[in-house]
Amino acid sequence: MRLFVAVYPPRSAVEDLTAQVTRLRVGAASAAGINVRLADPANVHLTLAFLGDVEDDRLVEVESALGRAAETFRSARDGSLRLRLGGGGSFGRGRFTVLWVDLRGDVEGLAVLARLIRLGLRRARLPHDEKPFRAHLTIARPGDRIDRAEILADRQTLHDYEGPEWPAQDLVLVRSHPGPHPTYDRLSTWPL
Repeated sequence: MRLFVAVYPPRSAVEDLTAQVTRLRVGAASAAGINVRLADPANVHLTLAFLGDVEDDRLVEVESALGRAAETFRSARDGSLRLRLGGGGSFGRGRFTVLWVDLRGDVEGLAVLARLIRLGLRRARLPHDEKPFRAHLTIARPGDRIDRAEILADRQTLHDYEGPEWPAQDLVLVRSHPGPHPTYDRLSTWPL
């Protein structure tokens, strides 16, 4: 099964972001029928670790590693992890272009959580992506379906965006089902 670990923003933050996306050029392109692959608001999340394909019989090990990471994180903090979606940018080129919104607030705390998760996965000899953690939330994968100038204009618009602040409350283990319309199953949750 294909797994990743995430934090989900609350509905209020997702609704605010969705309203912002409709004002972007990728939002207008989507409304005009261009497949810019907007992220489904029901599925937007902040990925902390991507495990990829994991054998079903190792799920208990994954859950144990994540439970320990969440407990260690909770015990080391004096308060909640306060975050806010704001700013943004893009990465990739041509058909691999991705538009994202940045994260603000206690981003260092989120990075600590990501390190604890990856350390736990490494200790359990579980597969996971070793790419450096970069806190962001993907909002569209327009690729080369709209002009690069439109992407650059959206980046500029996102620069001034600031959504509502919210507490990250749960760490979530998610199973993904990739494809043209990916779906996600939340398998386990731990309080932060």
